[in-house]
Amino acid sequence: MSSFMDVLKNLAEQTGFASLTWKHYIMILFAFIFMYLAIAKGFEPLLLVPISFGMFLVNMFPSIIQEGGLLHYFYKLDEWSILPSLIFMGVGAMTDFGPLIANPASFLLGAAAQFGIYSAYFLAFLMGFNGKEAAAISIIGGADGPTSIFLAGKLGMGGTLMGPIAVAAYSYMSLVPVIQPPIMKLLTTEKERKIKMAQLRPVTKLEKILFPIIVTLVVVLILPTTAPLVGMLMLGNLFRECGVVKQLTETASNAMMYIVVILLGTSVGASTSAEAFLKVSTLKIVLLGLIAFSFGTAAGVLFGKLMCLVTKGKVNPLIGSAGVSAVPMAARVSQKVGAEADPTNFLLMNAMGPNVAGVIGTAVAAGTFLAIFGVS
Repeated sequence: MSSFMDVLKNLAEQTGFASLTWKHYIMILFAFIFMYLAIAKGFEPLLLVPISFGMFLVNMFPSIIQEGGLLHYFYKLDEWSILPSLIFMGVGAMTDFGPLIANPASFLLGAAAQFGIYSAYFLAFLMGFNGKEAAAISIIGGADGPTSIFLAGKLGMGGTLMGPIAVAAYSYMSLVPVIQPPIMKLLTTEKERKIKMAQLRPVTKLEKILFPIIVTLVVVLILPTTAPLVGMLMLGNLFRECGVVKQLTETASNAMMYIVVILLGTSVGASTSAEAFLKVSTLKIVLLGLIAFSFGTAAGVLFGKLMCLVTKGKVNPLIGSAGVSAVPMAARVSQKVGAEADPTNFLLMNAMGPNVAGVIGTAVAAGTFLAIFGVS
């Protein structure tokens, strides 16, 4: 009888219930909330579904992220910056840089929106983070998950802050349609929101082919630390624009992209174990990320207002909010808010210029931090 009871006791101790604490249940609840936002509300489901399930899985079976566990090896690809770089290649293969080429002034709006990153960097110091931690956290302001993971990994945050940083970055990417509109409306007048912008000029095929080559040449020579991100982004775009490697374009923008999203999303979610995530520092990271993203949006809109003034009303300030790196959602939000003011207003293509400039700008910001701390 005692032997039978020992067997039952051993079985009970091997169940997940035996090792779960109240913290694990809280994280499982968060996972369900993310699932709800992704499935019911449609907030970036390609990202939030794997992230939420990884979060759900690791808080029921913590050893899955530990050495020897399946997701440990997925997570290593994040730490080694392999998956973020491959994501950038896929983004490049999917992105049309034509609006940016047609209106180079969009680079200024993309640069202005990076203000949120640098403001959060200094605020992080005031909250007690050291230099590298502050840099890794502040990049959330670009609303760019892969860049956040890339920088955190390069700065050695893999075992401490990468999980909260990645989840915060992807969460704010998903919440762009919720966070940005109130800021955009607060900082602009109805008259400004109704401004109609001229149609962009046609861009030649030669310009589109030369663009990724020239950007890589200029940016990487100035900041070699940006090569993994900017180089892969522009390689993917060259696949798209050169017209002679259709198979590579389709692979980079479809099959490879979705495989990498599965690996990256699941491993990011699995980095949010209760022990690593439920800390005061996590709340600080989430708050700093929100501040950085809000400041970046505001800076882009305010710079858009300045351009509107300089051009005597030819620039709608709303497109400045698209200077964050969430492609193409931020551009769609600019279009949506503009259309609410005037249903005949079409800002999407003009907003895509600052939006893709923001992708480059966030990568440059990450490269700048790596150069500052001497990390190659």
